[in-house]
Amino acid sequence: MSEWIPLSRTRHADQGYIPRDGYAFAAEQSVAPILLAELSRLMPHYMLGFIRENEAYRPVALLGLDRHTNLYVAANGKWLGRYVPASLRGYPFTFAKARNGKQALCLHQAHMSETQGAPLFTEDGQLSETVQRTLDFLQQRERNRLATDVAARALGEAGVIEPWPLQVDRGEGHEPLTVDGLYRVSEKTLNALDGNALADLRKHGALALAYAQLLSINQLDQLIERLKLHIQQAERQSSAPAETFFGDDDELHFDFGD
Repeated sequence: MSEWIPLSRTRHADQGYIPRDGYAFAAEQSVAPILLAELSRLMPHYMLGFIRENEAYRPVALLGLDRHTNLYVAANGKWLGRYVPASLRGYPFTFAKARNGKQALCLHQAHMSETQGAPLFTEDGQLSETVQRTLDFLQQRERNRLATDVAARALGEAGVIEPWPLQVDRGEGHEPLTVDGLYRVSEKTLNALDGNALADLRKHGALALAYAQLLSINQLDQLIERLKLHIQQAERQSSAPAETFFGDDDELHFDFGD
């Protein structure tokens, strides 16, 4: 059984949902898919890269340096940053394919409730105001995702994406950490493209994505500092997060670049 339940006016008219409380659901998520429309918000806070998925390159924000650790989520579920990637907002709702193959608004089964929580539908069978606002956000996010896929595909076809061998110093007493499976823009290859190739990348929004990824590499130092802090806290068996990383920008903003 899928963990995502397609919502139905007939089946779920009298049911409610338990709203998200923090980001504990993403505590083991080491990357987050990103959108072209939010690049300006991401760059001051995240190192960006690419992963290979279903024979395609997917642009992501690095949230951790191993496969099961998110350095931006505190033990209490609080997000340790000033901007939350759009792919993580909207939860516990998402778009997923229903049995008929079409995209449907879905709710994570862990948040479905018959006895408590917020309503899914109004008395006249319409989505509640909050759920409708979330649906609007998810629809805009999906449109941006499709545009982002086009840009990433253009970079791949231009041959400017290369493997990214990344080795991280974890501090005294710890072996260096090798991060596998990441890709980056080759600045050398990008600079060697002719005018027509660059114009084609610009037309598809790919040039902005390429430059954003290159510039975001400056965020590696703060990501390493997060890793060292995480290691220190684990060694002290302390769950007290560093308040300097706290942020409040986790609302459903429709203007990703605002």
